[in-house]
This record gives sequence, C-alpha cells and structure tokens, in this order.
Amino acid sequence: MAGRSLRFKDAALTHAGRVRSDNEDSILARPEGGLWVVADGMGGHSNGEWASAAITKALGDASLPADFEAAGAVVAQAIHSANQLIWVEAGALGSAMGSTAVALLLRDNRFAVFWVGDSRCYLLRGGALYQLTTDHSQVQDMVATGRLTPEEAEGHPMAHVLSRAVGVEPDLELDAVSDEAMVNDVFLICSDGLTRTVPDAELPALLSGDGPASTAERLVRLCLERGAPDNVSVVVVTCDAATLLAVA
Repeated sequence: MAGRSLRFKDAALTHAGRVRSDNEDSILARPEGGLWVVADGMGGHSNGEWASAAITKALGDASLPADFEAAGAVVAQAIHSANQLIWVEAGALGSAMGSTAVALLLRDNRFAVFWVGDSRCYLLRGGALYQLTTDHSQVQDMVATGRLTPEEAEGHPMAHVLSRAVGVEPDLELDAVSDEAMVNDVFLICSDGLTRTVPDAELPALLSGDGPASTAERLVRLCLERGAPDNVSVVVVTCDAATLLAVA
C-alpha cells in the first residue's frame, strides 16, 4: 500500500492601499499548523484595527491539535471567542466595531474554510476557479432570494454593507466547508480590497503563476496600479506532492 499527503507553500501580504492611511486588515500565517487567516476590520481606524487583530491573535494563540477534525473545532472556537471579546470591548467603548474573518485549515490532503463576512476563499483547480465562501452581505442576501440578479449585484451601492460580521452580535453564526485537497491546488484568501478591484474572471490567470510569493505580490501590485481604494490583503497557498511513502 502507499499513502500520499501534500506539502504546502505560502505567502501572505497586506497593504493599506492608495487612499487610506491606516490598515484595518490583519493577516495570520501559521504554515507549521496549516492555518492561514485574513480579517478585515470595521468601525473606524483604531476600532477596526483592534477588531481584526483580536481575531488573528486568538487564532495565532490557539493550540492546534494534530487531528484535522479537532484542529477545525479549535479554529471555530477561537473565532467565537474573538467574537465575544470584540462584542464586550465595543460595549465598553460605546461604539460599534467588528471584522470579517476567513480561515483556511490545511492538513495532509484535507482542507476546511471558516468564514464570517465578505472576505473570501477561492480554490483554483485544473484551471477552474471556485469561490468556496459566500459573502455575508445585504447584496448577496438579495441575490440569494431572487431580488437581485448577479449582474445587478456587480457595483451595487450597498455592496459593502455586511449582513454578518465578527463582534457585532453576542452570538456568532460561523459558516464552514471542508473537502479533499489535491496536488496543484491553489488557495487564495483575501479581503474585499482585492475582490472589488480585481474581477473573478482575471483570477485564474493571476493565480497560475510561478509560486505563492510572486503570485501574492502580483495581486497586490495590480490593486495598487488600479488605485487600491481600500486596504488589500492576500494569502496564497499552493499544494505540491509530498514524498510517496511505502507502507508495509
């Protein structure tokens, strides 16, 4: 018998953009634990920065078990804990704050994605691009209920209004998907500073590059060339074949 797992290469970049002086995005890369996170804060400069950083800190401090299912449960609990922390802090300050969150967990040949808000996770496989997350936004809710077509949703003036975020309610509804990972898969997690500047149709070619570092730099550079009106954060993770192990 033979068993095969995957090895992963990654790159993570964040930039304030061309318009905003502060960066309310926060990113986390824990390649040794197979965990990557993007959080996009809201609630003003300091509040948004604090909220997104609270999420990446909770996930950065979490002790991740070797077991895939157990690690996923820890990731989910860390996001819920960050939700409580942000909710309490917002109440103490008397001002609203919150953040999106998207977390990618990769172990051997399995992946899971956890998310709240409109930061996204994409998978490029065999030249086809799949959006693994669904935006928690008022516009996406209207598309889901048939009140808007996908074409009408493009550029809608309420596109930035979230229907769900970490820290805005005492109880959090966290979405998750999981599946097998395969050789040559490319994962992209990002804030909406990328997706509102670079259309999905352009992403397959941009992600078919020569490694995650070059790909991440290319994505951020393209946003900056197009004016980057918002903070932009990207994490790119590629899956390669690991050594084939013979099992007696």
